[in-house]
Amino acid sequence: MVRIMSGASSRLAFLLCGCYMVALGVHATEQCVAEDHQTDYYMAAVYEHQSILSLNPLALTSRTQALELMNQNLDIYEQQVMTAAQKGVQIIVFPEDGIHGFNFTRTSIYPFLDFMPSPQLVRWNPCLEPHRFNDTEVLQRLSCMAIKGDMFLVANLGMKQPCQSGDRGCPRDGRYQFNTNVVFSNNGTLVDRYRKYNLYFEAAFDTPLQVDHTIFETPFAGKFGVFTCFDILFFDPAIRLLGDSEVKHIVFPAAWMNQLPLLAAIQIQSAFAIAFGVNLLAANIHHPSLGMTGSGIHTPLKSIWHHDMENLTGHLIIAKVAKNPRGLVGTENATDKMDPSHGKFLKILAGDPYCEKDSQEVHCDEATKWNMNAAPMFYSEMMYDNFTLVPVWEKEGYLRVCANGLCCSLLYQRPTLSKELYALGAFDGLHTVHGTYYVQVCALVKCGGLGFDTCGQEVTEATGLFEFHLWGNFSTSYIFPMFLTSGMTLETPDQLGWENDHYFLRKSRLSSGLVTAALYGRLYERD
Repeated sequence: MVRIMSGASSRLAFLLCGCYMVALGVHATEQCVAEDHQTDYYMAAVYEHQSILSLNPLALTSRTQALELMNQNLDIYEQQVMTAAQKGVQIIVFPEDGIHGFNFTRTSIYPFLDFMPSPQLVRWNPCLEPHRFNDTEVLQRLSCMAIKGDMFLVANLGMKQPCQSGDRGCPRDGRYQFNTNVVFSNNGTLVDRYRKYNLYFEAAFDTPLQVDHTIFETPFAGKFGVFTCFDILFFDPAIRLLGDSEVKHIVFPAAWMNQLPLLAAIQIQSAFAIAFGVNLLAANIHHPSLGMTGSGIHTPLKSIWHHDMENLTGHLIIAKVAKNPRGLVGTENATDKMDPSHGKFLKILAGDPYCEKDSQEVHCDEATKWNMNAAPMFYSEMMYDNFTLVPVWEKEGYLRVCANGLCCSLLYQRPTLSKELYALGAFDGLHTVHGTYYVQVCALVKCGGLGFDTCGQEVTEATGLFEFHLWGNFSTSYIFPMFLTSGMTLETPDQLGWENDHYFLRKSRLSSGLVTAALYGRLYERD
């Protein structure tokens, strides 16, 4: 499934560059994301790779056998590079673990690792200087691909680095092993590397002693930042990279396992692009049996994405991308103050918490307190966290729910009531399963059934339509707008921003039934 998501601003238009095609046995999608000036763009590609895996990643093997397996994946990479080259692509991104696979031990992965000198210390073109260093066969192939395709190339591989027993942090076996992204220029030079810092249960790899803040320069779009998969949820390196205001683009190899309702791959990818006003080139691995799919080229206002849990084929996405992305938050996206729903929202904020509603209207008056008897509060597990929720039963209304210091509010209208249960939930606390990090979340979700205990379950299909404002009194400025509708379809908010010390999301005219609308706040300092 490949979809195009539209944003709030009509100034950003998709121009169809080509058609859905089958190339070299692998599906590909080609679209354009362009802004007003058609010269202010570059051509980008991401490839979601159905990798060929080791039958027994725990078994010891030889370097020769490891190269045989990796070359099968590299053959597919090369096909995609040549297909992309025919379309004028200037940069291509491949996924995490796409060449060597996963589920190795520290020992069993060793034959799959390349040696790599620091690009900051050594200028090296592996394709043109193949014998300069030993155990660099994978780097050589990637370098040659970049030359053949005349494009920048970003890929992920395992890297080994010898160390001395007296070195701080040197492992007992005398070497570091890093999960590494590499960047090649179009002439095959190894431009830079990034060693993954926030590992996700990766026993085969070491955490670098210092965080790599990797930024590389291109002649066609300026500066790109680099990080990998789980890194997207943490301050270092993802947020710190954006401290450089010239970084407008991120390359993001991933091996992401989808987890609904809040952390599907395309969901967090799009949310990052919107939240920080950058272009995100995201390449995920493709293994539906493991819940791994979801890649895309995301701008703050538009996305082209691929999510496919049925077919066992890779997928190439090609897009024309603006060099200077226009953010969602800004005066051009400001809501008309005469809009009735926004007027109600502003009145509620002005009088919060002194509000009430009758069957037709929301009334706000400083002398009138909100009637809390409308909806019962309950608790349910969502994303392994204990959310406080209230059901969304009515055709229209205003709801509020609090957890610790976070209070979440929803002002909504529905054209018709569907036979589904929706709930507004709040969570303010430390997430401790599959990683430890502090979140504040306001979420409107479709429940898995009609019982309260089904709220928070994984759902992909829905029919309920809403026009709504969702907001909360967040104590962080790092807030990701998570948005999914039926069939794993992305939506862009009509408006985001701060109002009276509350962060809000506004949306009307959904394209399909709502699955999730959430504001996902990260308090990095409390991790």
